[in-house]
Amino acid sequence: MNPEKPKLVIRKAELGDARNIAALSRKIYGKDEGYTAEELRGQINNFADGQLVAEYEGKIVGHCATFQISEKTAFAAHSWAEITGGGFAARHDPDGEILYGMEVSVDPDYRRLRIGLRFYKVRRELCQHLGLKGIVFGGRLPGYSRRKRKFPDPADYLAAVVEKEFRDPVINFQLNQGFVPLGILTDYMPSDKASGGNAVHMYWENPLQAEAKLSSQTPHDRLPQSVRVATVQFQMRKIASPSEFEEQVEYFVDVAADYGADFVTFPELFTLQLLSIEKEKLEPAKAIEKIAEYTERFVAFMEKLAVSYHINIIGGSHPTRMENGDIRNISYVFLRSGAVYTQDKLHPTPSEVRWWNIKGGYGAEAIPTDCGPIGVMICYDSEFPEMARHLVDQGAMILFVPFCTDERRGYLRVRYCCQARAVENQCYVVMSGVVGNLPNVENMDIHYAESAILTPSDFPFARDGVAADTAPNTETIALADLSMTSLLTSRQSGAVQNLKDRRFDLYRVAWKK
Repeated sequence: MNPEKPKLVIRKAELGDARNIAALSRKIYGKDEGYTAEELRGQINNFADGQLVAEYEGKIVGHCATFQISEKTAFAAHSWAEITGGGFAARHDPDGEILYGMEVSVDPDYRRLRIGLRFYKVRRELCQHLGLKGIVFGGRLPGYSRRKRKFPDPADYLAAVVEKEFRDPVINFQLNQGFVPLGILTDYMPSDKASGGNAVHMYWENPLQAEAKLSSQTPHDRLPQSVRVATVQFQMRKIASPSEFEEQVEYFVDVAADYGADFVTFPELFTLQLLSIEKEKLEPAKAIEKIAEYTERFVAFMEKLAVSYHINIIGGSHPTRMENGDIRNISYVFLRSGAVYTQDKLHPTPSEVRWWNIKGGYGAEAIPTDCGPIGVMICYDSEFPEMARHLVDQGAMILFVPFCTDERRGYLRVRYCCQARAVENQCYVVMSGVVGNLPNVENMDIHYAESAILTPSDFPFARDGVAADTAPNTETIALADLSMTSLLTSRQSGAVQNLKDRRFDLYRVAWKK
């Protein structure tokens, strides 16, 4: 007799669950207040052990999110957006003494299955497994708005519930779970009208906190200690056939693979070399239409290279025609597993718009790889700090920047901004640019590049924040080993801790849903 599979399962959330959890969140909170898939991926990437889902007969019907934070921060006054890093669990601190509960939600059609009770139980078990001091969160007061006239001060409402003058379903549930109210957090979540924007500052003390702290496996523990990256400074030259372009690309992939690189990066718009095949000079609009015709062949070729050479390839960028007829500048990322991801260029430059009518894309999502989550910013995108911060909040530790600049001033704009992104986000940034000339291709006639692999500016890294550099305007490849351990250490205990020290009480970047 085969045992029947359980209908209700509480398990760790996975990256592939993000869109289904987002749909559940919209169902519960509405379109404007629900989590985005990017926020959910950030939670998982930042602290996988603390993210749970309830699955009933294969359908996700509940979501629970937690992270670690310092005792000082957890017990101080705060808002939900401030302490959760805007919903990404971006303030997760592996050395934090407190487990913070940022979310418990259940599909209203499945609320009689005691899913919330199960989530609270698993949370307590996680807290004890980690040897933390306890659990803190801001709990709702859903009955407060109906009694606000009698209790103008929410603290008086809380006291009345504690004294059992009447029931509040959420507060009473949490009291029954062993939580103790510490007071009221005002302006905790302004959108929670039923609670008047307030929350009960709840605390559960771990009775086993005196025991030795156990080690927890997070995504960071599963990362390799070091990741080898290669950046290609690619020379644009006249070619006679697509196979010549492919031979040039494969040569650099082969070299990077021979050196044991985990990633090899190509520049922005390097596929425009294919336009030099044309016997006559094409007008800009016709030229971009022509290059878009190579998309299918380019993707198939690069996907095959990534798998056969066992290397992750950041495929520069390639102008691509969308279903609505627009042309977007898109970076294709080819993983050695065979998976293919894309990242649109969000900010086309004035010349891209004027010459080629390229449209800006939408969204910036961290890409899961076997070396941890990464992000891609195409050239001009690196000059807008919001995009890098959004990717790092999702867990990206390496940002790849394919670029194409015509002269030194343009190059330095990208270089200085990439170095700033590395410092302010405490991450690695890999730049890859084109050199050489294509005299018969409009707006691609001259180029300047000094490709580089950049680091934060702190003691574990190279003195100048440069792990590897290239000579100006020379076709070459540069490689560097990037220590994930050093990066994580600098984020927690560096001379400065830019990510940790952000003023979430003053500002945050809010991406449109």
